[in-house]
Amino acid sequence: MSSSKASANEKGPTGRRYHHGDLRRAILTAALDAIAADGPSGLSLRDLARRAGVSHAAPAHHFKDRAGLLTAIAAEGFGLLATALREAADLKEAGVRYVRFAREHPAHFQVMFAPDLLRTGDLELTTARALAGDALREAVTAVPPEGRGADARLAGVAAWSLAHGFATLLLGHNLDGPVGDQDPEEVFRELAAMLFRHAG
Repeated sequence: MSSSKASANEKGPTGRRYHHGDLRRAILTAALDAIAADGPSGLSLRDLARRAGVSHAAPAHHFKDRAGLLTAIAAEGFGLLATALREAADLKEAGVRYVRFAREHPAHFQVMFAPDLLRTGDLELTTARALAGDALREAVTAVPPEGRGADARLAGVAAWSLAHGFATLLLGHNLDGPVGDQDPEEVFRELAAMLFRHAG
């Protein structure tokens, strides 16, 4: 049996056969679990195959190599982030959505901003990243100049820096003291209000 046919009809840990798309999803899920536990640097395709209960060739069939797998994860993450940002009513809530995304998808978040691990020219990745960037820019430009300053591009950098920095510090448990038992999203709303007076 050829490797492509084997991968399209692979048995999972329960003995059921995966369909082609299910197998790809199973490998991605196993990778996300591994990254959440140990970070992306030690990820190996062979270990993922073991975790997903599939043949050692299956991850390579779908993603070619580790960089391909991590690139797929990053692309998926930026797509999810773009959707989250577009659902926000204003810039402040876009920042809240950004923080919420990082909390709900910590493995994606780690990989998305590690360009040394990715195929940065990958079309799916660049498209998804552009969609997320466009969503943030739209939220920034919707704020009146008196609330964000005359330069919308710099305001976008400031908004991204605030949300990304807060999310990164939060995930690293560096804000356990200052945030304490408070809702991190409410804390972020207060921070955003300090920076963007008319952001929502």
